[in-house]
Amino acid sequence: MTATPDKKLKLLHVVRRYGPVGGMERYVWELTQELRDLGHEVEVLCEVCLAEKPQGIAVHELGTIAPRPRWLALLRFGRRGARWLKANPRPDWLIHSHERLSSHHITTFHGPPFATVRDRPWWRKVSVRVAMQMYLERRELTVAKNIVPNSNVISDSLAHYYPELAHKLTKPVVPGVTPGIARETRSVPSNGGVIGFVGKEWQRKGLPFAAEIVAALRRTRPDLQFCVVGPAAGEVQHLFAGWQGGYQLQGWSDQSHFTGFDVLLHPAKAEPYGMVISEAMAARVPVVISDVCGAAAQVTPPAGMVLPLSAPIEAWANALEQQLRRSEPVPQFERSWRTVAQEYEIIYRQSLPFKP
Repeated sequence: MTATPDKKLKLLHVVRRYGPVGGMERYVWELTQELRDLGHEVEVLCEVCLAEKPQGIAVHELGTIAPRPRWLALLRFGRRGARWLKANPRPDWLIHSHERLSSHHITTFHGPPFATVRDRPWWRKVSVRVAMQMYLERRELTVAKNIVPNSNVISDSLAHYYPELAHKLTKPVVPGVTPGIARETRSVPSNGGVIGFVGKEWQRKGLPFAAEIVAALRRTRPDLQFCVVGPAAGEVQHLFAGWQGGYQLQGWSDQSHFTGFDVLLHPAKAEPYGMVISEAMAARVPVVISDVCGAAAQVTPPAGMVLPLSAPIEAWANALEQQLRRSEPVPQFERSWRTVAQEYEIIYRQSLPFKP
């Protein structure tokens, strides 16, 4: 197989859950359909498809696996995938994994490496779970011909923890964003406004800190509202024990939330990318986020502010205040999934031939 620029490719993507049901899953869902539309032959190997199967993409479901313990679920899925490939060989296909596999050419890394556990005390590292997660992660990275991080944050982290494999890292391919309804430019009342927070994994994404920040700002903006989308109300109600109104716990919804926000607050403690950030910017909503978010690289000064987690609450509250007072419109963030697919085309062709 030669790397001719116009050659159509045969691509097998592997992901446990296929469908727009999470950040990584949406990435795969959108990418595979754009690759199909570019004329490539695309198939998907998964445990289960959680949406109507796209036309023109063959989806092979292996069946659901008990999700816990996670390391065992990953190991079992990898073994099922290897057996399927042995029974259904794809010698001329590029195998693009988004999971902990042992039979792939390219892997996309969507989250922080598990190897960060090395920085913890020794008693946090002595377990079967840690040993197996480390084994699966190293195997995934060692087998791959190319490793695609989905942000600069992940790229830097992988290079730090796996310097011997850093030569395999490609330029990050950050997620695209689907154009939606944009927020109308409006003047926010001096005593009010709406701060939004979106995320099911509310602890990692910094909801406790966000609640403290908004509470501080409500001292000078008594009518300020804090809208929390994602976690079930019962999970986070305790964070608002001292509040006298001023907050809404909406739970999870697939509907767009951003047009009702005046600012998105995302002080995450660890966020490999943060698609909610780019989605907010695509809706012309300013953002105030932590510097550990992968999407921080896409936040320009006209779009919002990036602060270190070490900054005091007063600095965060002031950053929100600046965004609430702004009069100029927020530039609309644009990054199509077609662009994402075209960036992968370059990586695929550089990876030819696909023979392991």
